[in-house]
Amino acid sequence: MSQQKFQSQDGKVQLVGAGPGDPELITVKGSRALETADVIVYDRLANPDLLSITSEESEHIYVGKRPGKPSVSQDQINHILITKAREGKKVVRLKGGDSFVFGRGGEECMALKAADIPYEVVPGISSALAAPAFAGIPVTHRKVARSFTVVTGHTIKKSDSFEEWEHLAKADTLVILMGMRNLPNITERLISFGRDADTPAAVIEKATYESQQTVVATLATIADEAAHLSSPATIVVGELASKGKELNWFQKESIEQETTTNEKFVTNFAG
Repeated sequence: MSQQKFQSQDGKVQLVGAGPGDPELITVKGSRALETADVIVYDRLANPDLLSITSEESEHIYVGKRPGKPSVSQDQINHILITKAREGKKVVRLKGGDSFVFGRGGEECMALKAADIPYEVVPGISSALAAPAFAGIPVTHRKVARSFTVVTGHTIKKSDSFEEWEHLAKADTLVILMGMRNLPNITERLISFGRDADTPAAVIEKATYESQQTVVATLATIADEAAHLSSPATIVVGELASKGKELNWFQKESIEQETTTNEKFVTNFAG
């Protein structure tokens, strides 16, 4: 463990994106922030192996949220950050992915600013980009998809807006985070708003971990084909999702070994 200890009379909070899971994917600046932190306030999706690079004297506070389970509220988390910073501590708020991509980082910055606490944001690699990349699925391609849309499954679950669903159904590449529990409803709504049922779709479970699993099927069948997968998982809808078999550099061997269970890959991609 690092023995370096940060010394300061003034407290500060750094919001650090931990990346998608693989601890090597944290940024150099994020790693240095952990090495010198007095307090680490970390989430469920931040790989706990990252705590091994912190000082032996640092304090670790777990504030992870689990769907449907009792958890620390956002107000309580804000209070912890403010309290520890006012004690003169250097605080790292460690979040899975990137703090500003469905990570409530903006809310925490607003609370810190209101309390007159200095803060800094250290961006991280979002699973919205890393999961498709580790599954061999480019989210853009100059001949096929010139844009991509990222949405949270929580928001999409509550939305009844015609305009929003129409927009999502037309997205070149649609990336959905936190949507596994709602996947059947999401696919049904996308099809009902005009997306072709044969559109390629993919689910990547535990992206960047050795246990990563990827299923590629069609929009009409992906909910059934990926029913055995669980969160955290990333959903990709669009023509490029079909590249999940051909370009899956990270999981290629395991996919080839499981062809009997995952035979629904779409391979008729023209590009």
